[in-house]
Amino acid sequence: MNPTLSQKLMRTKPAERAHEDSQAHGGGLNRTLGLFPLTMIGVGATVGTGIFFTMVEAVPKAGPAVILSFLIAAITAGLTALCYAELAGRVPASGSSYSFAYATVGEFAAFVVAACLLLEYGLAGSAVAIGWSDYLNNFLQNAFGWEIPAHLRSPMFVSDHSNLTVHSGNFNLPPVLLIVMCCILLVRGTKESATTNAIMVVVKLAILAFFSAIAFSGFDAANFTPFFNTDNSKGFAGMAGVTAAAGTVFFSFIGLDTIATAGEEVKDPRRNVPIGILAALIIVTAFYMLVALAAMGAQPAHMFEGQQAGLSVILQNVTGKTWPALVLSAGAVVSVFSVTLVTIYGQTRILYAISRDGLIPKTFQKVNPKSGAPVSNTLIVCLVVGLIAGLVDSTFLWDMVSMGTLTAFIVVSIAVPVIRAKQGPDAEVGFRVPFGPYVIPGLSIAACLYIMKDLPLATFRVFFIWMAAAVATYFLYSVRHSRLNKKG
Repeated sequence: MNPTLSQKLMRTKPAERAHEDSQAHGGGLNRTLGLFPLTMIGVGATVGTGIFFTMVEAVPKAGPAVILSFLIAAITAGLTALCYAELAGRVPASGSSYSFAYATVGEFAAFVVAACLLLEYGLAGSAVAIGWSDYLNNFLQNAFGWEIPAHLRSPMFVSDHSNLTVHSGNFNLPPVLLIVMCCILLVRGTKESATTNAIMVVVKLAILAFFSAIAFSGFDAANFTPFFNTDNSKGFAGMAGVTAAAGTVFFSFIGLDTIATAGEEVKDPRRNVPIGILAALIIVTAFYMLVALAAMGAQPAHMFEGQQAGLSVILQNVTGKTWPALVLSAGAVVSVFSVTLVTIYGQTRILYAISRDGLIPKTFQKVNPKSGAPVSNTLIVCLVVGLIAGLVDSTFLWDMVSMGTLTAFIVVSIAVPVIRAKQGPDAEVGFRVPFGPYVIPGLSIAACLYIMKDLPLATFRVFFIWMAAAVATYFLYSVRHSRLNKKG
């Protein structure tokens, strides 16, 4: 008997079949990641992104109260991290939120979540690579007295959330070169990429500790007065600015999601994935709060707006010397490489999982037998991410990434009580969300909605256009090609 449309939309894929399917279709991913490199994948995708770049976007909205913005984002991410930790133990497969949704709330919802994740990771990779260009230019200026020509480090399409301006002679070359380097590493295999990432993360943490130590030497408590933004010309006075800034910086917590995308390549995933998620959250929150406090104490809030390579400039202003800025710019050039590497990695693994289920073409699930990496998948992702990074201004990308992240986090929170009911109390699981299946997930959903409400209207418009395109793709292609549909 053929299933009805509603049955197709709601059909779920048993969690225990995920790894079996990957072995039978296109070759499986190898379990090569231990706890430490896995945790470093999460830290690599988070620490640095919000601190190195989004202070410039967030501080003009919240003022010194941006510290509260980071705290709100961290609490929200923490609530969701607990949900991720339980689901990762129950569904140890590639795809993260997508795989969780497929095993709980159904195929259509899973495909919508997948679209959110593709938006999240694709734009995050582009946005971070664009920010890397500023630090590279700052490093070249301080080290050699040379800077990249403006037309080769400026985007063709510039948006101010209201208008789009085209600068036909511009192309942002440095982020494209960064993405090419990431691509070369990723096609060599996950183990090699993870080892490189772990080294770069250690460098990153050392650089941020170096920044904090010097910035605190110029700490001035007067920089925190007034604490909240008092300029209401853009509607950001008081807590409205804090919430809006929280939405801007929230995307930098996608490293938690990235750990879950690696579920199929982790040794003992039921133990290591939950521990890795919680360990990364603790490290991320500690460094974010430390660096944000040091930066705000070293520089008045009004100076952040439009400031390129902001942390390097702060050190130069505090010390009156160029060498601290040179050290930090060099560290940023290395460490932001790891952020870009991990976000592209997460994008490819999500596409791998979707393709394995038949919802997008098979090209994305083909694994190279020598490297164990989905090479065609990686090349396509890097091409798209590179074009966006080379042509588009990053201003609009931050909020779009947050929107995709928040939506995915909401679905993950909903999935916890659903999968508990489906698997029963005796299911094997490495971690359980405390206080039952409703309290923490409910608080997580409420916190995500609270942050989401103050994102710009233009962000909602573009997001709904993207979702409409995803829904059309599902009904025109995916629903007919689904492996579950073929099993009938």
